[in-house]
Amino acid sequence: MSPSDEQQIREQIEYYRARAGEYDEWFLRQGRYDRGGEHRAAWFDEVAVVERALGEAIEGRHVLELACGTGLWTRHLAAADRRVVAVDASPEVIAINRARVNPGVVRYVIADIFALPLAGRFDTVFFGFWLSHVPETHFNRFWRSVRRLLRPGGRVFLVDSLLEPESTARDHDRLSTSGIVRRKLNDGRLFEVVKLFHDPAELERRLSDLGWTGWIRSSGRFFLYGSLTASGEV
Repeated sequence: MSPSDEQQIREQIEYYRARAGEYDEWFLRQGRYDRGGEHRAAWFDEVAVVERALGEAIEGRHVLELACGTGLWTRHLAAADRRVVAVDASPEVIAINRARVNPGVVRYVIADIFALPLAGRFDTVFFGFWLSHVPETHFNRFWRSVRRLLRPGGRVFLVDSLLEPESTARDHDRLSTSGIVRRKLNDGRLFEVVKLFHDPAELERRLSDLGWTGWIRSSGRFFLYGSLTASGEV
């Protein structure tokens, strides 16, 4: 990992720790992310599409969630008495997650996703709005790590952002394909984080080349989502 990569990842972790108490405003379309009722309705219509697909795709009772955040997706994964291991580098978001989700079925791990201290095999690995924060230099290695954490025949489910200008805060810079975005907190502090907007068809092709079988789709304006299994060693 180059020094610049290390610095970018450290700043990304710092940002999400600082943002923990306001992260849900983005998902719930509140505050600086509120763009009106029509926008909010379209957003949550697409959220529902992804939630239904996740419910249909998830397999087995042993689930790993990477970058679990404040529990907006953990609550779905922990349904039906599944055993969930939820990982995030931010103790601040894990505290919020614990308060949202029944902790009796979730084991929380505070760790850098790029240096996971995990062993074992899971039936499902899920990550929401995480792949876009994986630097291009880490892409293949990240997917190899995921492959090692899946049981044979296990499934990955992911959801992430499409390049939609109105998905970000009203006072953020215009989104671009540069791979880096500048993010502002409610208190005005600024951070730069990795943000890669993947095209669904191109991402599906790249993952096929790495030995993954499945699909990546667009929900419409805001999200991509997909379900994949590893068809061979990565």
